Amino acid sequence: MSLRARLVVTRPAFELDLTLEVAPGEVVALLGPNGAGKTTALRALAGLTAMTAAGRISLDGRALHTLPAEGRPIGVVFQDYLLFPHLTALDNVAFGPRCQGFSKTESRRVAAELLERVGLADRAAARPRELSGGQAQRVALARALAVRPRLLLLDEPLAALDAHTRLEIRSRLRRHLADFDGATVLVTHDPLDAMVLADRLIVIENGTVVQQGTPAEVARHPRTDYVARLVGLNLYRGVADGTRVRVGELPLSTSERLDGAVFVAFPPAAVALYRSRPDGSPRNLWQAVIGGVERHGDNVRVHLDGPVTAFADITPAALADLDLTPGLRVWASVKATETHAYPA
Repeated sequence: MSLRARLVVTRPAFELDLTLEVAPGEVVALLGPNGAGKTTALRALAGLTAMTAAGRISLDGRALHTLPAEGRPIGVVFQDYLLFPHLTALDNVAFGPRCQGFSKTESRRVAAELLERVGLADRAAARPRELSGGQAQRVALARALAVRPRLLLLDEPLAALDAHTRLEIRSRLRRHLADFDGATVLVTHDPLDAMVLADRLIVIENGTVVQQGTPAEVARHPRTDYVARLVGLNLYRGVADGTRVRVGELPLSTSERLDGAVFVAFPPAAVALYRSRPDGSPRNLWQAVIGGVERHGDNVRVHLDGPVTAFADITPAALADLDLTPGLRVWASVKATETHAYPA
């Protein structure tokens, strides 16, 4: 592993205790709700937040936790980019090499190469106020890479961009990260950023790891309500007996055969709603009360209260046909083939 760390930060009413390993060339995303400890972890890696005596950071076999922030071979892209407003894009990127003792000529040569690499050679003379959000993000990335870091830290690097620019810059950033041979740690609250940019996800809640794996593994098998909401699934804990799982008082049929404690998940789009009990009695059927209705992309998300709390995604036409309003009692069903169980 390029990076091996145990990040321990103690504050009143909060403690971060996170073990982190990142291989050379690997991008690891830290995900979690607000206050989970993501930014604290990033700042601890950068040397901007003090750790307790139990904390350790090793990069390429070298201890970093004893070094000040300016002595660590780390590049950082901050959420607001923090470009120097009085310097051109070229001089912003050249700033790091200059601080490392390189000549002005050599620093500017390195900066020019990096601006070319991120597609901004023609904006070298522009100051930050003259750059678009996407251009500023790329200058910030070039500045972080100019110090030849072995660890790249990205703090919500796309958060300041509008939706259209974000799509383009996310794709560009992925290509740049693929060319970086050091370790990369990305902090984001956006699941799409994490799924596209990261090779591996680490989900943090209340300062500890609750789940980790590849994006596909985490999306298929969420293990907390936060992760389930993140990937858009209804999630429950239950007890399995073959293909039957009891979730509280509700029995559910699943497509897997298991025994013991399990998680059960199904997408909101798999939930069908009826004003009266449907004919044929689908395998997974229960009565629920409409708790709320809201727009969700091109569809409508219906909040269901009952033996389980669930979300159902239906079309606006279906909403009108069913005349669904908060407080209305309905029947909900999910096919067993859409209901997946896995060990808890």
